[in-house]
Amino acid sequence: MAEPSNTRKRKYRSDGVSPTWAKRTIEGPGIWATCVKGKEKGTVGELYDLFESLAADMWPVEGSARDRDDADPDEEGEEDLETQIAKEVAALKRPKVEKRFANCLTNTQCVIFISCKPPVDPVQLILQHIKNVHETGVTRTKYTHRLTPVSGTCVANLPELHSLCRRTVAEYCARHNHNNSESDGDGDGDGSPRARKYKIELRIRNHNTLTRMEIIQEVARCMPAGYIVDLDDPEVFVLVEVFKSTFGMSIVEDYYRFQKFNVMELANARNEVERFELGAGRVQNKDKIQQQDGSGDV
Repeated sequence: MAEPSNTRKRKYRSDGVSPTWAKRTIEGPGIWATCVKGKEKGTVGELYDLFESLAADMWPVEGSARDRDDADPDEEGEEDLETQIAKEVAALKRPKVEKRFANCLTNTQCVIFISCKPPVDPVQLILQHIKNVHETGVTRTKYTHRLTPVSGTCVANLPELHSLCRRTVAEYCARHNHNNSESDGDGDGDGSPRARKYKIELRIRNHNTLTRMEIIQEVARCMPAGYIVDLDDPEVFVLVEVFKSTFGMSIVEDYYRFQKFNVMELANARNEVERFELGAGRVQNKDKIQQQDGSGDV
């Protein structure tokens, strides 16, 4: 007698997500994403496509360009069979390019974490995408809401948190001071960071070991001298994500200007200005929408 369907071992969880398509641990630099409930798997797929496309332009892989050169269609017709076979064998022997993005299991509805491997910088990656959405009103995603990059992750305890904060702040200050010295010469001239106003944007999910105040105070201790808290008009935003036993952070600018990196809100705001039907121009290319409007109704 067959087992009742409700007693069989489920292949998918109640939210429709398979428990086997992700890494077991959350680690490394990466990107937190929130999405439509029940569409977690679809969100992972669309983010893979988006991130790979952006990364291919920002950090080109040498092997991919070589493959394109080898696959010149004008030369294929002139080559004999032995040459073509030799090329195919050589292509098979080449080392495979390591995947730069990996989904990590969260076991939480609407919450996704995709880790990044060098040379991908999650902050630069997301800022580039956010700027594209702001300029075009096209998100290239259907289910994704907010994208939050983290420059690193660690276990959510105070010693590890302190160490990660120090590293992240030092990297940001080094990059920021270098950019200033090249552009406008701003700074104190002795290598110390110039004074800036900052705000800590903290989000905690499924974590009750450390309190909000403990985390905020520890992060504030790691900020450089001269950086002052300003909750009303900050220049710099320290994004802190605590999920279960994982702590992650990054430092960005223009966070409020870009709708807290919520691509849906950013695209809808852009499209409303240009009188697009709500959501119609968010995923598609605008040229296609204009063609549809031009061929339409009388």
